[in-house]
Amino acid sequence: MTMSRRNILKMPLVLAMTQTNLTQLPANLPRPKDDGGARHLKGMAIPDLALPSTSGRQVNLSTINAPRIVIYAYPMTGRPDRQLPQGWDDIPGARGCTPETCGFRDHHKDLAALHAEVFGVSTQSTEYQQEMVKRLEVPFEVLSDEHFALTRALKLPTFTVEGMTLLKRLTLIVRNGHIEQVFYPIFPPDKHADEVIAWLKKHPVKM
Repeated sequence: MTMSRRNILKMPLVLAMTQTNLTQLPANLPRPKDDGGARHLKGMAIPDLALPSTSGRQVNLSTINAPRIVIYAYPMTGRPDRQLPQGWDDIPGARGCTPETCGFRDHHKDLAALHAEVFGVSTQSTEYQQEMVKRLEVPFEVLSDEHFALTRALKLPTFTVEGMTLLKRLTLIVRNGHIEQVFYPIFPPDKHADEVIAWLKKHPVKM
């Protein structure tokens, strides 16, 4: 639904200033380049550590009993009541976390049919992530690496903005406890779930 200018003017000033359509990508976003930050990941074992989940439990990715795990790491989902970091759209690969998550949400059943269990992960707190999961009706768990345990163990690529250390966008496909495939860099993020599905179909698991 399009909000009229009159309705925007009636909104509280802070909300009016921060109103952003987070589900759509702006035109002409800069494309991220492969800086080599994920070249070491393929073949690595998933570390034996637990991360807090939006479901209220601790999740150890190394013990998940699934034929395949899809772990998509993203920088930070925006919130309708808050401003994005200054210059966010100009950082290659930063914008698009909400469309990416919505893609995995919309294709959740397709991924399950391909024997893949999906997890999101970011360095936001579980409380921050739970707001997003509820608002977007995300059907899978999102894990908080707020203390950088997984980031350090796998030496995941990061960047810093406004004092926050954030994960660069990448996706890991895990099989038998080891990283089988790495997607990095990812662009455009709103089409990434389709890219993962295409790869899974091309490399089916024999059940």
